[in-house]
Amino acid sequence: MVTAEEDAHASAVLSKAKAENFPVAPRFLPRAWRDDLMAVYGFARLVDDIGDGDLGDSGPAHAASLGLAPGQADDPLAMLDAFEADVHRVFDGAIPGGPPSDGPSPYGAAGAGHGPGHPLLRDLVPTVRRRGLTPEPFLALIEANRQDQKVRRYATYAELLAYCELSANPVGRLVLAITGTMTPERVRRSDAVCTGLQIIEHLQDVAEDLARDRIYLPAEDMARFRVAETDLAAPTANASVRALIAYETERALGLLDEGTPLVRSVHGRLRLLLAGFTGGGRAAASALRAARYDVLAGAPRAGAAVVLRESWASLRGEG
Repeated sequence: MVTAEEDAHASAVLSKAKAENFPVAPRFLPRAWRDDLMAVYGFARLVDDIGDGDLGDSGPAHAASLGLAPGQADDPLAMLDAFEADVHRVFDGAIPGGPPSDGPSPYGAAGAGHGPGHPLLRDLVPTVRRRGLTPEPFLALIEANRQDQKVRRYATYAELLAYCELSANPVGRLVLAITGTMTPERVRRSDAVCTGLQIIEHLQDVAEDLARDRIYLPAEDMARFRVAETDLAAPTANASVRALIAYETERALGLLDEGTPLVRSVHGRLRLLLAGFTGGGRAAASALRAARYDVLAGAPRAGAAVVLRESWASLRGEG
């Protein structure tokens, strides 16, 4: 049974949608889509909060929902393991034609006999049933956060792209699945957009990530621009750091350019949503440019007017 405290903490996770670079589930979408997108967002946001150690005072309530002792809320790997076990319970009998909830689970003993314990995962069950979702993208997001506990630096851009394949691309694929628009070409374009968005977010959060002893700037690029880790710990960015951030920003914009045809491949309200995704990324890149790429003095964020302007440009196929 979900307690009032657990439900309140689940609502707090969902409230973070307003702080994202892109619209998560805007009101112009059909209600069923909004509900399903928010269910997926709640999952992704909570996984990231667990991986980042950002649960705060709500940690014990989340741990209890997952069958852990309150003190284990400070152990990200234990929390992620318990969360993964609870995800398997989401899929126990949730897929049409799958086993009943009291039958053997194809996802192991953790998924057998009862539904998920966490309220956000309980909310995910109807979405999985309605859309016929599979566990792979959800498990990939969990694995990305496990990787965050073990991998603190990325030697090459290729390694960073492989990380984004786990940490970002599954979200776009879930959006396509929820809206019934998945094709191989759209998946390819969506992956480009999601990776671009992820890289831009990392660029905004260089200082915050460093405080967690994580650097998502490829070491090969840092060497090329003669940027040392000590340079990233300074209160403001020097010329070398700014040049590096500018270079990575252009790379991310190139990925958004590659993915922009996705917007024109769909119609109606979904087209508006996807334009918001790409426009939000471009607006965030504009904020980086406006800050002269000084991401150490504070995380540059775009205003609503810039997001709207860039989303309109994406809608018209510009950029």
